Amino acid sequence: MYIRLKSSLLVLGLSSLVGTFSAKAADRGTQVFKLCSYCHGDHGEGNPTIGAPSIAGLPDWYVKRQLLNFRSGARGAHPRDAAGMRMYPMARTLNGEKDIEAVVVVVAALPQVKTEDTIKGHVVKGQNTFKVCATCHGVNGEGNQTLNAPALAGASDWYLLKQLHNFKHKIRAFDPARDPIGAGMAAMAAGLSDEDMLNVVSYINTFKYKQAANPK
Repeated sequence: MYIRLKSSLLVLGLSSLVGTFSAKAADRGTQVFKLCSYCHGDHGEGNPTIGAPSIAGLPDWYVKRQLLNFRSGARGAHPRDAAGMRMYPMARTLNGEKDIEAVVVVVAALPQVKTEDTIKGHVVKGQNTFKVCATCHGVNGEGNQTLNAPALAGASDWYLLKQLHNFKHKIRAFDPARDPIGAGMAAMAAGLSDEDMLNVVSYINTFKYKQAANPK
């Protein structure tokens, strides 16, 4: 009886300790996100004027990888990547992976916001081009963590267009050894014309309307 009581008390004590650590991590994540919100908005809605995309609801694994890439200089260190060069020093202010782990939870928990369409291209042609993208990102742009492919549905279209441009011209993933996953995207974007990019992003915009018609 004494042993059982002692074991129960130990379990309760450990649970309380874990709860305390979790609460502290959540508080730290909220604190770190305040820094992010200066550019990305209080709700992670983004600000196209300064090149800050919507980040609300992005998967934690993707946000973590990008923050680590910015922090290491694997991303955001190219002189032609003005927005990325702002993120590079910001990511380095984070206090190691603990801060990153804390803030990605906050970002992933934010409700996805509705982004406005700013790109006008040929949707049907874009649908044809997207068939290649769908092998990794999914037929409805839902993403696939196993393939390191983030969701595209609902993303800021101007940001997607900019990133395709950056991948094509090796502004993003400029060092394949440091960003091998990005290098795969650079190879995919290499064969796209400016018109192809406009068209495929216009098609990706249609996914948000499918989401609205079929809410979870």
